[in-house]
Amino acid sequence: MADEIILLDFLPSMFGMRVRIALAEKGLEYEYREEDLWNKSPLLLEMNPVHKKIPVLIHNGKAISESLIIVEYIDEVWKDKSRLLPTDPYQRAQARFWADYVDKKLYDLGRKIWSSNGKEQETGKKEFVECLKLLEGELGDKPFFGGEKFGFVDVSLVTYSCWFDAYESYGNFSIEAECPKLIAWTKRCLEKESVSSSLADPHNVHDFVVWLRKKYGIK
Repeated sequence: MADEIILLDFLPSMFGMRVRIALAEKGLEYEYREEDLWNKSPLLLEMNPVHKKIPVLIHNGKAISESLIIVEYIDEVWKDKSRLLPTDPYQRAQARFWADYVDKKLYDLGRKIWSSNGKEQETGKKEFVECLKLLEGELGDKPFFGGEKFGFVDVSLVTYSCWFDAYESYGNFSIEAECPKLIAWTKRCLEKESVSSSLADPHNVHDFVVWLRKKYGIK
């Protein structure tokens, strides 16, 4: 019997995009269900009663939450194709470390850029660029973070790239000028069908940020 896979998601979410990329890398068919984050469905609240957040992967009736945990789950269950995590324990630990770093830093700093003004925004922008430069240093001259193959850290970070336009617009800076190797890496990732077909359109993300600023009364 074929696996039943349902993804509860929200199109502009960089966290949901990670799961979409992982599913695409594995060539898996699934049912996509768009959530209204301001009017969450009974299914989302049932399947993720603790955090009540997207994304949620429902695999044969069982729910898995939190994007990086879902990506690891997908990689473990469907391990015959496009492995995302290294098999070597040390390399696997390193990949988890950097993906965790992305999780703990970039979202909040990126949000500070588009949701604030003045000194707070400048501080957020400065720290955001510092984080990207650190990640660029880790990437070095490798094609991907894990080496020659697209993998776990790439999945965790590349989904932020479709938010870059909004960050640059409100922060009045250029990520490519600050981190050219990182932007070259982004373009390399976008050459993969699994990535380009899974990321939201940057213009739509920008429009969403405009809407968010109006909703929260940010001028």
